[in-house]
Amino acid sequence: MSDPPLRGISLVTMNQPAITIRDLRKTYGELNAVDGLDLTINTGEIFAILGPNGAGKSTTVEILEGFRKRTSGEATVLGLDPAHPTREWRERLGIMLQSTSTNAPLTVREMVAHQSHLFPHPRDVEETIAEVGLEEKANVRSTALSGGQRRRLDVALAVVGRPELMFLDEPTTGFDPEARRQFWHLIESLKDGGTTVVLTTHYLDEAEHLADRLAVIARGKMVALDTPAGLRARAADAVVAWSEPGADGAVTSRTEVTKTPTATVRGLLATHDGEVKDLEIRRPSLEDVYLDLIGKTDDEASAEGDAAMPGEVIATEEATS
Repeated sequence: MSDPPLRGISLVTMNQPAITIRDLRKTYGELNAVDGLDLTINTGEIFAILGPNGAGKSTTVEILEGFRKRTSGEATVLGLDPAHPTREWRERLGIMLQSTSTNAPLTVREMVAHQSHLFPHPRDVEETIAEVGLEEKANVRSTALSGGQRRRLDVALAVVGRPELMFLDEPTTGFDPEARRQFWHLIESLKDGGTTVVLTTHYLDEAEHLADRLAVIARGKMVALDTPAGLRARAADAVVAWSEPGADGAVTSRTEVTKTPTATVRGLLATHDGEVKDLEIRRPSLEDVYLDLIGKTDDEASAEGDAAMPGEVIATEEATS
């Protein structure tokens, strides 16, 4: 039996942004956790938010989910201000938090089935469990699952309600490479069904594979907004590497950073009689561009930590359903 259509999505809704943010700010004393963000996320796209720990990613997402109050600015999510959520509005969201919340002494099947009862048009429980790769663990209590298996269960709990908009915060932490690929396929199938996905991740390959567009946030500010290909293209320089014999006959590795790698290679071919040993052109990866944008290494970013912001998280049992 085919799945029912996503409820509440009309042609008018599909032509409207899923999320609109204008001059969004969240401050704690003198700390600007979110510092004037402007952003529009289109209905039906997969949108990735990147940034080091402490950049303001989770704070921004929690504001959009209705879990945290903003200091100022405007935010609209599925046509409603998330500062004033309704039960009907929450039923249209799927939320996967950064930390696992599967400590209830229930089996995987029982937890997914219970979650499905909270929504008007849920996905099939058994199919959902299979899609996240937990068929063999369906009768196992969630407290007995490994860390990676708990993250899979979190994914199942987030998608079983057939949401119009999904928030996924570091969803594949603890996944092995095969499980990550299975998860990517699931997210792509959700997009094909019309679901909008907002993804925060530290995996650059994940963002590059899944995202239609992505934003890079550092120190509470937007430093880039583009497609993955567009972001990569911002790095104009390439590295041309080759080997050649030195004056003493020993082979020497050479490199040249250039904006015109084709011309550089032509020059090398001309001066090496058409044969250049170990010739290679290396273009910057998305990770290279990302690290240049945030202006620090991953180690420096991790050293900052991602401590919880103080104060008024307003999530409730109903809000996290």
